[in-house]
Amino acid sequence: MKKIALYPGTFDPITNGHFDIIERALKLFDEVIIAVAESHEKKPMFSLQDRIEMVEKSTKKLNNISVVGFDNLTVELAKTHGATILIRGLRALSDFEYELQLGYLNNSLDDSIETVYLMPKLKHAFISSSSVRSLLKFKAKTEHLIPSEVQKIIGSKERCM
Repeated sequence: MKKIALYPGTFDPITNGHFDIIERALKLFDEVIIAVAESHEKKPMFSLQDRIEMVEKSTKKLNNISVVGFDNLTVELAKTHGATILIRGLRALSDFEYELQLGYLNNSLDDSIETVYLMPKLKHAFISSSSVRSLLKFKAKTEHLIPSEVQKIIGSKERCM
């Protein structure tokens, strides 16, 4: 039976840390679906379509990846795609409590869904989308934090502004 994992997140924007988690997940599962959340409550910097494009372009060289946008419960999306595993990233101890509660919540909604927590390599552990967004607001250097394809997309959008 094929093991399908769903990696949900806002990916505003996708970072090298996210990419590292995706590569690690591909070693464990037959297919990884990257689910980009609309996430109105977080007021993303980039539109859902822009974030989907960033994820698609940065993962295009990887096999067994698909990218979807969503605006419903993660467990419902997982069931729709036949995923029984949710991937969540842990960078620091501060992430753990929130992610643990979220994992328990998802399992309470559908006990056939398991959450697997993956840590990025240490060199990516400090990277967060919010820190990248802060740097982007000040037009600071971000090339070392995000995939080059994402940097190109952001650069082209800045030129259009």
